[in-house]
Amino acid sequence: MSIENELQTVEGLRAELARSQQQVADMAAAQEEFLRAVSHDLRAPLRHVTSYGALVREVLGDLPPEVAQGAEVQEALGFLATMDQSARRMGLMIDGLQALVRASRAPLRLQPVPLADAIAQARATLAPAEAGRAVQWRVDADLPMLHADPLLLQELLTQLLGNALKFTRHAVAPCITLAADVSPAGQVAFTLQDNGVGFDPVRAGALFGVFQRLHRETEFDGVGAGLALCRAIALRHGATVTATAAPGEGCTVRVVWPSPAHAGQEP
Repeated sequence: MSIENELQTVEGLRAELARSQQQVADMAAAQEEFLRAVSHDLRAPLRHVTSYGALVREVLGDLPPEVAQGAEVQEALGFLATMDQSARRMGLMIDGLQALVRASRAPLRLQPVPLADAIAQARATLAPAEAGRAVQWRVDADLPMLHADPLLLQELLTQLLGNALKFTRHAVAPCITLAADVSPAGQVAFTLQDNGVGFDPVRAGALFGVFQRLHRETEFDGVGAGLALCRAIALRHGATVTATAAPGEGCTVRVVWPSPAHAGQEP
């Protein structure tokens, strides 16, 4: 092949790569716009459901006592309670979608962040969830530095620590352990381990999906958006996050963070 043909081949490959990159960017922008529109446009119907449900409840409350205490009215009030609960849950799901959009598209401001400080800030945010509980924390004394966006890292840690607190709620002696090690190449792996309820490892593949739950809502609150958000944040940084567990034996989350030279590059 002549040099001229080789140059044409290279230029053709570059053009094809540019088209592919543009297609990916267009798809990402379209997805963001879709999620933003869905998140915004669903708010008004939800407000109508919750506000009119309250009005119906008031109307039923104004009925004569002998009617208000009747079986039909009490049944209607039960329906209204379920409707209100479902509407509020949907509102939380919309919040989860918006958080995913922000985490996926926000500018990535990478800088050195002490992991110990980020964990301390996450624990401070979660103080209300820990209030009144005797949770034992075992955190390595010498945690490394991460090259990360401080706000996104804070969100990731808040979600992970929040889950550890939530799922150790019924443990007799709740214990949360956080350790880290640094490879010679500068890659950081940190693990978060708890002694909570754990989950069935057969279903682990769905763990980081949007709105995926491995426990009944009556047992633990949440809509299943937190770990999906963690995965999105990890991917933005070129990190990976995985979880292993067994029923009744707690859960271990492992986050592998890239070295400064590779931070921000998707794995």
